[in-house]
Amino acid sequence: MRYLIIVIGLIFVSSLAQAQDSVVVVIELNDSKENDPINNAQGTFTFNGKSQLITSQSKGIIYLKTTVGTNIDAKITHPLYDGIYKTIKISKNYAYDSIFFQYEMDFIKIQILDETVVIAPGIPKVVYKSKRLHVQDFEILEDGRLILLTYPKQLKKGSELLLYDGSRVVNTFSIPGVATDLIRDYRGNPHVVCKENVFGIHVDKNKISISNLEKEYFTKYVAPIVDTNTSKMYFSTFNPDYPAFEYFAYDQLDSSYLKIIGIEDEFMMELYRSEYKWVDVRTKLWAKNREIQTGIDAEIWVGANYFTQSLYYKEVYAPLFHRNDSLFVFDYYKDKQFIFNAAGKKLDSTTLYHHYQPKQTGWQKHLIQDLSTGQIYAIYDRAGYTYIGWVDTKTGEINQQVRLSKRYAEHIKIDGNYVYYVYRKFESIDKKHLWKERLPYDFGIGTVSLPEGDEASGNE
Repeated sequence: MRYLIIVIGLIFVSSLAQAQDSVVVVIELNDSKENDPINNAQGTFTFNGKSQLITSQSKGIIYLKTTVGTNIDAKITHPLYDGIYKTIKISKNYAYDSIFFQYEMDFIKIQILDETVVIAPGIPKVVYKSKRLHVQDFEILEDGRLILLTYPKQLKKGSELLLYDGSRVVNTFSIPGVATDLIRDYRGNPHVVCKENVFGIHVDKNKISISNLEKEYFTKYVAPIVDTNTSKMYFSTFNPDYPAFEYFAYDQLDSSYLKIIGIEDEFMMELYRSEYKWVDVRTKLWAKNREIQTGIDAEIWVGANYFTQSLYYKEVYAPLFHRNDSLFVFDYYKDKQFIFNAAGKKLDSTTLYHHYQPKQTGWQKHLIQDLSTGQIYAIYDRAGYTYIGWVDTKTGEINQQVRLSKRYAEHIKIDGNYVYYVYRKFESIDKKHLWKERLPYDFGIGTVSLPEGDEASGNE
């Protein structure tokens, strides 16, 4: 028995010593100028005759487990940054369970910041102007006519809907509420959003009418639907108070659901959940009670009610677009554009970098789609000027940007290779008018074309 105890003790000491020999290497990667974490960097680490490939996480962190007394040959690369080549030496006498290294990487893709900027061809043209009314927002109908949200002096003191055919106002309608803006639903039907309600806008020949929808119903059942095709409906579980959501496809023929992709801002999620650690005991008890009642984690209750009110919280942005028989999802948290077929099956993916260096580029977290051609454009703002970059969905790149002529353009929309926007001369007392400019592209309706100088690619 005595010898058995000694043997067990030796095994325990041996395993303890072996555990103490292990160490976790933590590497943090930051931009040398912006000090932002660098995500999706590829690290190749060679030690003990083997190599490991590890990708940096959402905070630019790489975790690597090894043993003391090891020399690690590290090669860390990223398409937009100079690589890092280091030999990491861990002393045999190192006594802690983790060791931390911080490296800065130099941004090298200067050409991304200096993309070719072109001026829209032709002279900006006023689409609608009035001596009495300001244009607040607008929507373009399928027949080319426009729905205009207008107001005489202040939007909160009364607004009007105008049906405009390009040359004259065909019909007007006074809105019974305090309107804020116009939006489209998944069928392309315009709605006017008010503080209390949402009104569906109906156009019957030359007459405007509206129908009342409860705002809660619209937000819960209509707004989550992104798009539809003949048999499928695409919707998201997006909640502005939660840093993750999913896209689904709903088959209207057999009532089946298919998850297309999940989106998560991992860095924001970590901050979101950690808020629970810092709130007072009373709040923690409240959150635990809500967890018991609903099954939703107490950390989520605290994050949704407290962290979302802080300056650090940012909503998730990963839009989905439907063109022809393809779906395009822009997951900026993985630096990827994912392409799916109409059934929701993944076809391909491309790398995205046009959202990097937002302070220099003026990236606005804003993609818009041409209502007629289906082409996708990224919006930038530099010194008040709007720059529009066509996104090549085959590569994910933006090779040139178009600068709009007018400064501080608002409510930008694109239809039929034209940019429409609301504009009033800066610091003037003019009315806000609706303008348009021609883009230097000639994309066909619902097709995938290329700018002048490239070969046409045909339909997807």
